[in-house]
This record gives sequence, C-alpha cells and structure tokens, in this order.
Amino acid sequence: MKVISIGLSTFAEGLRQQGASVIEVDWSPPVVPLKTHTSAGVSIEDANHEAVRRMMQSRPMLTGLGLAGGVIPGLGERTILHAGPPITWDRMCGPMRGAVIGALIYEGLADLPQQAEALAAGGQITFAPCHDYHAVGPMAGILSPSMPVWIVENEPFTTYSTLNEGLGRVLRYGAYGDDVYARLHWMVEVLYPVLADALVQHGPLDIRSFVTQALHMGDDCHNRNRAATSLLLRALGPALARTCHDRERLAQVMEFIGENDHFFLNLAMSAAKAMALPAEGIEGATIVTTMSRNGTDFGIRISGDPQRWFTAPSGRIEGLYFSGFSAEDANPDIGDSTITETVGFGAFAMAAAPAIARFVGGTAQDALTATIQMYEICFAEHTQFTIPALEFRGTPVGIDVRLVMETGILPHLNTGIAHKEPGIGMVGAGIVEAPYRCFADAFKAISTW
Repeated sequence: MKVISIGLSTFAEGLRQQGASVIEVDWSPPVVPLKTHTSAGVSIEDANHEAVRRMMQSRPMLTGLGLAGGVIPGLGERTILHAGPPITWDRMCGPMRGAVIGALIYEGLADLPQQAEALAAGGQITFAPCHDYHAVGPMAGILSPSMPVWIVENEPFTTYSTLNEGLGRVLRYGAYGDDVYARLHWMVEVLYPVLADALVQHGPLDIRSFVTQALHMGDDCHNRNRAATSLLLRALGPALARTCHDRERLAQVMEFIGENDHFFLNLAMSAAKAMALPAEGIEGATIVTTMSRNGTDFGIRISGDPQRWFTAPSGRIEGLYFSGFSAEDANPDIGDSTITETVGFGAFAMAAAPAIARFVGGTAQDALTATIQMYEICFAEHTQFTIPALEFRGTPVGIDVRLVMETGILPHLNTGIAHKEPGIGMVGAGIVEAPYRCFADAFKAISTW
C-alpha cells in the first residue's frame, strides 16, 4: 500500500517565506482494504468508470438568466438557499448570518439588521442547501427569490447560480449595508436585463469550452478566472452592443464585468454542478459528486449514496490576508465553490495557473505539486480539461473515497477567506485541505454496501 504524508507542507513553506504565520497538522493514514465489489456483486471499478465518464462527457450550456423565484422549481418566497450541507440559524457562522441578514433586507422582508435576525431566528424563514435545488453559491452562497441567476443546462439537468458581485464588501462574504444593497439592486435592474437580452441575441454558450480554453490561458476557473471572464466578455460583446442601446448602461455593464476577474466563477460553478449531477445515483460508485462547506461544517456526498451528507467541522485556511487582518479574523472554510474540484478543475488544475500563488499564497511550484498529488486520489484523468505545463495531461477527476483512505491524501482546495464576524466581508485568500473525517465516514458507509 502506498503511504504519502499529508499536510500542506509545500504551501506552508511558501507562505512562511512571505511572512505568514502557519500551523500544520500531520497525521498518518490508517491501513484500509481497497474494496472492489459490493455485497451484491456490483463492480466498484465499473461503477466509478461510468461516473467519471458521465462527468467528462457532460456539456453544460448557458441558456439564459432569470429571477431565482421564477425559474428554480420549488423556491418559496421565504426560502433562503445557502452554501454547504444543511444548517440551522443557530449554528450558522458569522459571514453566513451576515449574508442572510443582507438578503432579507434586500428582499424587503426586514428593514433593519435586528429585524432580519429576529425573522431568521424565529422560524419564519426556510433554510436549505443550494445543492438541494441544483444550485450553487460561492462563500456563504446565499440565494434568495429576487436575485438574478444564470441558467445552465446539461440535458436533462438544469443548474443555477447567482451573478458574481466582485470582491471585498459583498454579500457572499457576509457583508451587508447600503453599499451592498445598492450593488445588488443595480445588478437586478441593469446588469441582469442587459445580459439576458444579449444572451437571447447570441444564443446558448458552451461553458465547458470556456473552462477548457481558460486552463490553457493561466486560469484554474476557481480562484483565478481572469482569462475565462475575458473570454465570456469577448463572446457576448457584440450581442451586448447590438441589444443595449443605452450607451451608459452598456458601458457600466462592460466595466463591471471587465473589472471583476471573478465574474466567471459563479458560471463555472453552475457548469460544474451540471457536470456532477449525471454521476449521481450509480450503484456501487465511490466517486465524490458533492463537496461543499457552510463555514461550520464541511460535507461530501458520493455517487452511490447521493442524498446522504458526510460531514466534519470546516477547516482553517492557510492564506494571505488583506492589510489590517490576520488569521485571528478568519472564518473557517466556506462555500459551494469546491464543486469545481469535484469535477476536475479549480485547485486540482492549479498547475495550469501558476500566477494563482499571488492570490492564495505559496509558490508556482506549490501549485504544480498540488495538482500532481491530486492524481493519487482521483479515478481518472480528464479527457477535455488539460494542463499545458504537464504536456497537456488531463486534470485529475473523480475523487475516489477509497483512494483517499488508501493514500492518506486529502483534497487540496483554494478559497477566499471571509471575516468571522457578520457584516465585514472578505479578508484574504488561501489554501485548505478537506477534513479527513468526511472521507472516513463515507468509507465506513461504503464498507456496508
């Protein structure tokens, strides 16, 4: 059996060289047998092959935009979706509470933060994971009925995500206040209709092709989306010009997208969710199809048992902080954006994005090392997503719970960092590992199949 020590040692060293304070935890993996068949005789190898085949053959298309309450089936007027596994108000972390407060005020259900808190705590709001509605949201992931969403289709599946607000003091990082509400209202009143009209004029966009190209242009399409955002703006530019006759509105929209390198992120996440859904419900498959965090819990779901969450406490992020902030201010890991790693890009493709080290810490060599290590826990190499620096080798795809337990290697993830208190927002970005217990519990469940 192959045993590889874990702990973000290479990233940690890179961060230390940049003056960051780093705490590492090392452990040795248990000795576990590699199960090959279920008790019913189903080949796990064959099941996993089918799961990753479906992921890789998926072709998510951006087909439209709409207001969440009008396009997401079953989303009630007082339903708030959030990132990660299920959670109640009393267990929500600071940034998620802040985002809920902001969303309730944005929706007109409360006028003041105190009123919003009382509403959320009083059982009058239904909270549910975005994933339960085939949606995804970065960081706090809050999605409310009046928010505009991308609509992505991978027949027969449809997925949804909000539009990206940018960085800093934004709702998804737990910020609320007049500046946050003003941006959200501008997005629904100007950005959304202008984009919707342009997409109708242009027609559906192949999001997988954007990710494929962007990986060859220095993005990982999780924490670096500069190339993908530029590709999106280039594709929609002529249609924007043809359909928006108000030159000032057009300039505002193009400026907003052009100045927000993360604009493509939410769309990449929705596409990734659309790639993961076909792999759910395959008997005997041990491939992870959902990986997400709510700032309190980290959760995974696997193909052969798609409705069951395996959870553990969210991890602490090793990262770089904005001026005036430190690890003492950071909330634990949060967000649905790890759906990207689940289907073979994001941090699993960091070797394609060496410049990401400037954003999340570490060095360009660390990014390369992280990708190479992820091959050890993945069932396959992607046939569509390839990495130039590795001679166009396919990205690692299909996290296999059995391989995580056999090697002791945990998924490496890159992420933003939210302040632990509600109302403040983003304070940095960094690297984190998925918690061991999620995979240990999933492996234990697999042993009963």
